[in-house]
Amino acid sequence: MPRDGAVVLVLPTRASLKSGQQFVTEQVDWILARQEERPESQPWHDGAVLPLYGAPHTIRHRPASRGGVWVERNEIHVTGQVEHLPRRLRDWLKRRAREEFGQTAREMAAGIGVQVRRVTVRDTQSRWGSCSAHGNLSFSWRLLLAPPAIGRYLVAHEVAHLKHMDHSTAFWTLCARLLGSDSELRAARIWLRRHGAALHLHG
Repeated sequence: MPRDGAVVLVLPTRASLKSGQQFVTEQVDWILARQEERPESQPWHDGAVLPLYGAPHTIRHRPASRGGVWVERNEIHVTGQVEHLPRRLRDWLKRRAREEFGQTAREMAAGIGVQVRRVTVRDTQSRWGSCSAHGNLSFSWRLLLAPPAIGRYLVAHEVAHLKHMDHSTAFWTLCARLLGSDSELRAARIWLRRHGAALHLHG
C-alpha cells in the first residue's frame, strides 16, 4: 500500500489461499526490493514542505496567532498547539477539497444535464474518487496536493459516471469533453500513474 508499505495480496476468486501464500514466498525478494525503494513518509511539522496544488509550500506553526489555517505566498500557517498541527491541517485540507471539488462537480454536472446530490472527501488508498448510483460523489482530499488539472480530471471522471456507470467509449468521450480535450485527459492519467502514489506519503 502506498501509505505504509503494507503488502496486500489480492487473489482471483478461484485461487486458493495456499497458492497465494506460495506466490508471496516465491516473490519475497522482489517484494522486499520494492519496499526498500519506497520513499520515506513526510510527516507534517513546522518547516515541513507540503505540495499544495503541486507547488511546494512550507508549513509554519503559529502558536500565538488565531485564524486556524491560512496560505500566505508559499507558506501554510497553522495556529494552535503543536500536537494538533497535523489534525488541524488535515481538517483544513478536507474542507477545502470538499468545497472546491463540490463546486467544480456541480458546474460540470449542470453543463451535461445531470445533478450531484452530495460530495464527500475521504482518505482512501485504492481509489481517487467514486460515484454512486444515487448521484453521490466522493474524492480523496489528497488530490489537493496534485496540480489543479489532476483534481479537475478526477471531478470530470466522476461526473461523467453520472451519465455512464462504466468505462465505455462514450464515458471517456464525455470525460474528455468535460475537460476540454483528449490531451488534458491523457496528461492527467499519465501524471497520476507516475506520481499518484507519492501523494500518500504526506501527513
